[in-house]
Amino acid sequence: MCCRGQSNERDTCSCWFGGRFREDGFLVLEGFLSAEECVTMQERIGEIVAKMDVPLHCRVEFSTQEEEQLRAQGSTDYFLSSGDKIRFFFEKGVFDKEGNFLVPPEKSINKIGHALHAHDPVFRCVTHSPKMQALARSLGLQMPVVVQSMYIFKQPHFGGEVSPHQDATFLYTEPLGRVLGVWIALEDATLENGCLWFIPGSHTSGVSRRMVRSPACSAPGTRFLGSEPAWESSLFMPTPVQRGALVLIHGEVVHKSEQNLSDHSRQAYTFHLMEASGTIWSPENWLQPTAELPFPPLYT
Repeated sequence: MCCRGQSNERDTCSCWFGGRFREDGFLVLEGFLSAEECVTMQERIGEIVAKMDVPLHCRVEFSTQEEEQLRAQGSTDYFLSSGDKIRFFFEKGVFDKEGNFLVPPEKSINKIGHALHAHDPVFRCVTHSPKMQALARSLGLQMPVVVQSMYIFKQPHFGGEVSPHQDATFLYTEPLGRVLGVWIALEDATLENGCLWFIPGSHTSGVSRRMVRSPACSAPGTRFLGSEPAWESSLFMPTPVQRGALVLIHGEVVHKSEQNLSDHSRQAYTFHLMEASGTIWSPENWLQPTAELPFPPLYT
């Protein structure tokens, strides 16, 4: 495992956690997982998809556009109660008016969330692996808990864009700076198939927008406070990575990904950690721990 821009001879990247990660708000660790480990996760997700059975009224199209978010995910119990379950969210335009698939079901999925880390043994093993725990300790995390996980597909030709955002918009804490995204490329992420793009240093200016739950019995189920700035496209830096790379994402760094117009998918497994020591998880966040699934500690 080595940091982007560092020699492979280094056995540790701890020098970068206080440097480049603090400066840029993200950090690439190449070769964190082997190709075999990536294949194991892909094979497992294939088994989960093969058994997928989503009722017509639960077929929710995923979007990162604000109005579509509120109309679709933000107004459906299927999304709002998915924090402790394994549920399926689909690309736009894959259903007819009756909710029937217009493309093969396995090609229609945008993501699976939000508790693979808790309910599936393969993803639980990866999330809590010794090297993941060692990475968290090297970051100085004392009481990290896993708040959510997702498997992202980025389907060939129509895998949707993810608009510029900060993870803390959806996963807000007091104080800020306590949420860390862990994004693992299970296939090469390229300019053509929708790699991540970041605005380096954008994690130092707070959170411009928050998605919060609406009061009980209100519709839609969520609403936004504030608004996302019109970020200059020239500020974004593309971050293509090879299969097995891990990208650390600060909760306030601005990032995005483009639509996949290539012939190749861009699959990734991602989860979010929160440093629980001295941290308040906002009761207004859409995602809340439940009696069935409190946020599990990373360290086992």
